[in-house]
Amino acid sequence: MAHVLVIGGGIGGLATALLAARRGHTAELFESDTRAPGTALDRDFFGWRRPTVPQAVQPHALLGAARNVLRDDLPDVYAEMLRLGARERHELDWFEVRPPELPGDEDLVMLQARRIVLESALATALRAEPGAVLRHGEPVTGLITVSQTGADRAGRALDCADGADGADGANGAGGDGSIRVTGVTTGTGSYQGDLVVDAGGRRGGIERRLGAAGCRPPVVERHRTGLAYFCRWYRLPDGIDEGPRRPWAVAGGAFAGCAVFPADKRVFAVTLFVHTSDTTRSALRDPAVFERAARAFPPGEAWLALGAEPLSGVLATASLDNRWSALVDERGPVVTGLVPVGDSITHTNPTLGQGASLALWAARRVARTAHRDPGSERFAVDHHEWAVRTLKPWFDFQVVADAAIGERFATRAGRTGTAREVAALFDCALEDPEVMRARARVRHLAEPPERAYAAPEVRARVARWLAARPDYAPNGVGPDREEWEKLTAG
Repeated sequence: MAHVLVIGGGIGGLATALLAARRGHTAELFESDTRAPGTALDRDFFGWRRPTVPQAVQPHALLGAARNVLRDDLPDVYAEMLRLGARERHELDWFEVRPPELPGDEDLVMLQARRIVLESALATALRAEPGAVLRHGEPVTGLITVSQTGADRAGRALDCADGADGADGANGAGGDGSIRVTGVTTGTGSYQGDLVVDAGGRRGGIERRLGAAGCRPPVVERHRTGLAYFCRWYRLPDGIDEGPRRPWAVAGGAFAGCAVFPADKRVFAVTLFVHTSDTTRSALRDPAVFERAARAFPPGEAWLALGAEPLSGVLATASLDNRWSALVDERGPVVTGLVPVGDSITHTNPTLGQGASLALWAARRVARTAHRDPGSERFAVDHHEWAVRTLKPWFDFQVVADAAIGERFATRAGRTGTAREVAALFDCALEDPEVMRARARVRHLAEPPERAYAAPEVRARVARWLAARPDYAPNGVGPDREEWEKLTAG
């Protein structure tokens, strides 16, 4: 079996180390933050400043794909999340009477919880795992590499923090893709391993470290979304354990949208999203303005009308993009002995809630394959090809969806033609269980959209729905622009 070194203690890193240890490997996890997730959820969620994980306080969606990994591979983590207050919601529960069950319906269940609930459950399990060591407060400062060519195969540490040399490649490798990572360095020492896993995310600095080792740069594909998000957390009043099932939790107009994210322990988040160029954007940071604007959308009004207690100010995030990073180019692996998981492979905008699911898929794949000569070029290529087959289609789907939203918000134009038909599919799903099932299978990463939405029965049902509504106009929910300007005027 393998000794796996994991860089980063977020969801991807914790899951990789735990799954690897459960498969008989040994694992060491290195995290720069001195603090680890605990079970004091509110304290850790609202009081823990995590500059390297700014998304930690934003809403998260644990789709059926993520739930399935937890349920099947980490049942104790799954049980701990439920004990901590996470709730399950089946997509077909939207209807007053759930339609007859079909094979696969059991996968269309969302696990509703704040990110800290998953992190806490993973960390609790990892601390008790005999084959794992957690090194919080010990950030990785460099990579230990060896040349895969030439007579001199001795390793050397490249301490990027101290600006160590290495631009010519480890032991003269010259950036020809023949560099193998065999370990990591920290401020307290060096650690050797059979496989290094980059779970440090898009801010983890791995590109800088690979460059210092003389590797060719990763192949990066990046798409700006042009969207800004504003969220505020609330708790339902005593005696109200669940919020309203209707209206649908996401509503959008031509220039703004609103979403509600139920979580654990009666906590929920309301999120508003607009284009980054929207002149009203800065006003949404004001809690009073935020609430007025949120109440202009049906889901925001339905939840806030319950008298919920605010738990936070308005938390903003912007400059989001969809980013795909590959460690294999047309010449082969740019490095061996190191593979990425989570945001280090694919960082996706949160509109579809895919991030945790894709991270858990990659973590499980590493754990299941780490014994297969992990330092070899074949291992690096296999991991890359798996990611392209399994993760890249969902990244591409996210890019297309965000481009459509960004363009609509930027131009404030109505949706016509094919875009109108796509919008009709989502609205039709709220009335038709069979279309909702297709929509849910895509939402929970169970079936790609080009297959689920192309099914003849689904297309026929949407066509009939549209034919019965010749005046259908998508995205008509929420305030018009004049009203929005008044709501956000201060």
